[in-house]
Amino acid sequence: MPPTPDVLEMTRQLIGLDSANPPGQEEACALYLGGLLEGAGFKVERLPLAPGRPNLLARLPGEGSRLPLCLCGHLDTVPLGAAPWSHDPLAAEVIEGRIYGRGASDMKSGLAALVAAAMRLAKLPAGRGGLLVLLTSDEENGCGGSLLLASRPEVLGRVGALVVAEPTANQPWLGHKGALWLQAVFSGKAAHGSMPEEGDNAILKAAQAVNRLAAWRPGLEHAQLGRPTLNLGTISGGTRINMVPDRASLGLDLRTLPGQDHRQLQAQMAGLLGPEASIAVLSDMPPLWTQPGHPWVQEVFGIVEEIGGQRPLPQGGRYFTDGGALQKAWGGVPTLILGPGEPTQAHQTDEWCLVENIIQAEEIFFQIARRWCGI
Repeated sequence: MPPTPDVLEMTRQLIGLDSANPPGQEEACALYLGGLLEGAGFKVERLPLAPGRPNLLARLPGEGSRLPLCLCGHLDTVPLGAAPWSHDPLAAEVIEGRIYGRGASDMKSGLAALVAAAMRLAKLPAGRGGLLVLLTSDEENGCGGSLLLASRPEVLGRVGALVVAEPTANQPWLGHKGALWLQAVFSGKAAHGSMPEEGDNAILKAAQAVNRLAAWRPGLEHAQLGRPTLNLGTISGGTRINMVPDRASLGLDLRTLPGQDHRQLQAQMAGLLGPEASIAVLSDMPPLWTQPGHPWVQEVFGIVEEIGGQRPLPQGGRYFTDGGALQKAWGGVPTLILGPGEPTQAHQTDEWCLVENIIQAEEIFFQIARRWCGI
């Protein structure tokens, strides 16, 4: 059997496997990590989102009745973008304590750290709890993989707690905002641009709705996550300057707080958009939150303090993760977002991650899993 690669080598291998989404090509990463986990004794199962786009579930059973811990990460990355890179985005160069490449922070380093920790745990005697390593596809395009898993409880099974290894610089986050993406389409009647009175201008209808949306104030606030937000992200309409446009559309990106009902929020947006808007839901990702006083959260805070030297503070993130859909599917299990990547490096040109953080994250994940399993 070949020697097990260390966590830095695993990170380098993963960065070298292009899994940009779109188009979504996670198969190579899944084969690499799935092979390592199978070799370590995990039972690996696949639930494909589409051909070449697997979700991987790797299970290590315990001997007791405690539900397993889940360590979760996504296999895809965003594309490179238009700006030129100073470092080859697939070469995984290590320079002055940083590893560079697409996915270095979001989240090939997190994948490597959680899989390395899981493989270490597999070498120990079985404990009272088991471990589920969950690797998803399509997170960067609306969490398609985790939403599919959430719809298949007979495949997903049950867990007792969840760690999502997204970039947090090894600081545990208690949750994040949800997201509700809506597309509103306004219809009108086309006419010659010199005779606007003969038509019905769809862009003017959209513009009136924009003014109402701009005045929206939700009146809510969360101590760690702040306020809900509304971003008008896209607007389009018309085909020619000399035609009255018969179609216009708006794209709304709403970021929500724990406790907000997305159906009620959608109804509120419909009222602002007006009766002539046809509304479609593009993405619906729930917010995520775990109370800081939860015993397991305090245990994880203690582990991070032991390894990192500083007690974490209660905090959360603005971006959404697979954790929102999975926590909901698992009935609200305690969930933390915790990984070695730098949050500000996600999706950046010349993306990097501190090598020290990757090594530290492996130890954090190992200790979380070991204590959960009672080993």
